[in-house]
Amino acid sequence: MDATTIVLPSAPAEARRPPLPLLAAVVPIIAGVVLWLVTGSLFALCFAALGPLMLVASYLDGLRTRGRERRRAEAETDAAWQRAEAELEQLHAEEHAAMWRREPGAAECLLEPPLRGSDAPDRHTTVVLGRGVRGSRVQARGGEDERSRAFRARAQQLEDAPVAVPIGGGICIRATSPVARAVARAIVVQLCLRFAPAQLGLAGDGIGEWALDALPHAGRRRAAFRLGIGESELRTDAIICVRRPGTEPPDGITTVVDCVDPGRARVRTPEGEREIVAEALSAQQARIVGADLSGRSDAETSIPDRIGFDDLSPVSADGLAASLGRGERGDMTVDLVEDGPHAIVTGMTGTGKSELLTSWVAGLAAVHSPQELAFVLVDFKGGTAFDPLRRLPHVVAVITDLDADGARRGVGSLTAELRRREAELARTGVRDVSECPSLARLVIVVDEFAALLQEHPDLGAIFTDVAARGRALGMHLVLGTQRASGIIRDALAANCPLRLSLRVAETAESRFVIGSDAAAELPGGAESRGLAYVRRPRDGAASAVRVALTAETDLAEVQSRWVGSGSQPSPWLPPLPTRLALPDVASVERVGTDASVLLGRADEPEQQRQPWVRLGDGEGLAIIGGPGAGKTSALQLLRGQLDDAVMIPADPEQAWDAVAELSTGSHGPVLCDDLDVLTARFPPEYAQLFLSRWESIVRSPAITAITLSRVSGPLGRLIDALPRRALLRLTSKVEHIAAGGEPAAFDRNRPAGRAWLDGREVQLCLPEASGSAPSSVSGAVWSPSRPRAGIITPAVQATRAVLAGAHPDHRVVSLAEASTASNVADAGDRIIIVGDPEEWRAQWAALQGIRTAGELVVAAECASELRQLAGVRELPPYAQLHADRAWSVQAGGKPRRVLLS
Repeated sequence: MDATTIVLPSAPAEARRPPLPLLAAVVPIIAGVVLWLVTGSLFALCFAALGPLMLVASYLDGLRTRGRERRRAEAETDAAWQRAEAELEQLHAEEHAAMWRREPGAAECLLEPPLRGSDAPDRHTTVVLGRGVRGSRVQARGGEDERSRAFRARAQQLEDAPVAVPIGGGICIRATSPVARAVARAIVVQLCLRFAPAQLGLAGDGIGEWALDALPHAGRRRAAFRLGIGESELRTDAIICVRRPGTEPPDGITTVVDCVDPGRARVRTPEGEREIVAEALSAQQARIVGADLSGRSDAETSIPDRIGFDDLSPVSADGLAASLGRGERGDMTVDLVEDGPHAIVTGMTGTGKSELLTSWVAGLAAVHSPQELAFVLVDFKGGTAFDPLRRLPHVVAVITDLDADGARRGVGSLTAELRRREAELARTGVRDVSECPSLARLVIVVDEFAALLQEHPDLGAIFTDVAARGRALGMHLVLGTQRASGIIRDALAANCPLRLSLRVAETAESRFVIGSDAAAELPGGAESRGLAYVRRPRDGAASAVRVALTAETDLAEVQSRWVGSGSQPSPWLPPLPTRLALPDVASVERVGTDASVLLGRADEPEQQRQPWVRLGDGEGLAIIGGPGAGKTSALQLLRGQLDDAVMIPADPEQAWDAVAELSTGSHGPVLCDDLDVLTARFPPEYAQLFLSRWESIVRSPAITAITLSRVSGPLGRLIDALPRRALLRLTSKVEHIAAGGEPAAFDRNRPAGRAWLDGREVQLCLPEASGSAPSSVSGAVWSPSRPRAGIITPAVQATRAVLAGAHPDHRVVSLAEASTASNVADAGDRIIIVGDPEEWRAQWAALQGIRTAGELVVAAECASELRQLAGVRELPPYAQLHADRAWSVQAGGKPRRVLLS
């Protein structure tokens, strides 16, 4: 139900007559007769007599109950009518007061001078003629009796209400000359009290005749709206004239007031007639009002062309009040606590928006100490607009568009500041920052808010959050932008009731900010620079003001006023350093009993902290980065803290052997640098098995850390098996996204060691010194272990020469020679038979003899023959080509890699 609707009580229902309990009376009679027949006792007949007695008693009790219910219903109805009457009286009183505030007459304007807005009167502007009966918005529902109908009739009418008509149709007052002039004076004085001389001008011969010449509005030819008084040959926007009773009003007049005396007048308009009590002023009263307005007109009707910060009057230290400049009614003072808590400032380039924000900050800093107030200045208009304000001790941070990461980090920290302040209020048990001395108010001033959102659109939600919760927490926003409509969302604008606008290009923009076209109608050029319209929540319309200019001397004076006063801490910690040395592990706070190793320091601006980041026992870490990003340094950092770590060599043969050994049993921490480069050096079948063995390593309960330049192919599956991933600087955004990074986190200028880890920025520590990688033998120089050995190689002659010099105690012959010699099979003869694959295929018997009782050595260049001729089905250890590598196979054994020379 609407708050202006009164629900009337219903008439009390007639109480129902009590019924006769015949059945209850008959039962005792029957029971008594039955007892008399059975017992023969006359006393049983006495019991039967109870029936009629109970009938009479029940009926009388029902009558008594009916009367009591009727009296209670009447009492409740009377109380409900009393509440309805009280509610009607209250609603009519509120409506009456609201009407007179909205449409003040001359008396009301004299008792409380109205706030003069920037809008001039027009044809639709209403003027109060007097007091009368008007329709009320109060409604009554319910009840159909005579009393309810009378109540509804009273509720629909408001007595002693202002009766107003639009001035544009003109007003004719028909009465005797003294009465008509007195009524006309009240109408004109009322308008002059509501509008400034620049907005309303008076013209006509009635100015002098009606004693209105003392008003400063008289004779204003360049006023925005001209009102004709009496008879005037000049063209005016509206007219007020007087006529004798019974004469016809001039053509075009739509309102006629017939007065017998001011207390008994009749108003006739195209909508009908009504009786009023007209307002009237004597000539002496009009001259007194005119003299008072003229005395104030010099200060109130002129806006200075220029005003300095030192010309403004001091303001109170209560709230967050500051003088921005000077308007028609003196210094313009706004209070971010009373008028805010947040403000929007709009203006085209070159209109003085930065000067306004600078003067605003200086005005606040001049009154409030650094312990009471702090500023965060956000400049997205080139980075120099707030440079003069850096000297003030109140300024705890300056964010510019020259540092995109710093801007995102700084603004994002405001959410953490909200949480910190909420926690502090909860700790102290208060609900508002004004009751919490430990919290200073924080004002965030943004120059070019639209540019900030264009570069970081996701930050809009943070400002909306601050605007919604900032009042009680002492956080205030001053958002400067060239355009507000379409940029500042409704949820944010709704919490910014304080509006300031310099010259704007579009009328829609002006209406969005100050509710009128005034800011769009300001002239271009130097004369409009620094001229703004200010609209506070309590203002009916925006007021023009010349913004004060703040000089270096003014800021120096403000700074000197607070010499020796400590500043508030910044709402966020400083950025992470580009180089971070490994601290003493014992001095770093440890979480639980985890014997983990340090990686670096994380940046959590949204939590206002920079915790140390560790790699716990059994965790795996993939470090992905481009050249010079700090991958190798990160592994050296881990190796310096892990004494038992196994560093996978960069040599593919050594790496193959190390990975093969680690994949078959338990081991300690494993580190590998440039795994993608290492894997790429293997043939496809070796690379597949190599990565398969790595999968078993990364799933082991030991620390595993690998680095690589990019994630592609089978490496992606291996990286996904590692629980943590650190993204260093990569060469392109495509590679960054392919590695699992967020597009917004890509930065090709990220310093070395700066990683994106666990959803946050982390600066990895730099190791003190790089140790040498552990070495292992990739393959021993081959020495025959059996009397007879067969060599399968495409370079028969070269291999014979090498082996003959390396093994003088053996006879090195070709396969062709061995097939014709008669003494090669003698007992005790040590011989090495060398042949190419085709020769061995032709000498199948000799091959089987070597495989059964001797040692078969297959050169690395004959990998396919290892399966065909040596019968090896599994993949042998990796061996480099053209590097004298070979595989040695003995009967029933696995191939092993050897070095022929």
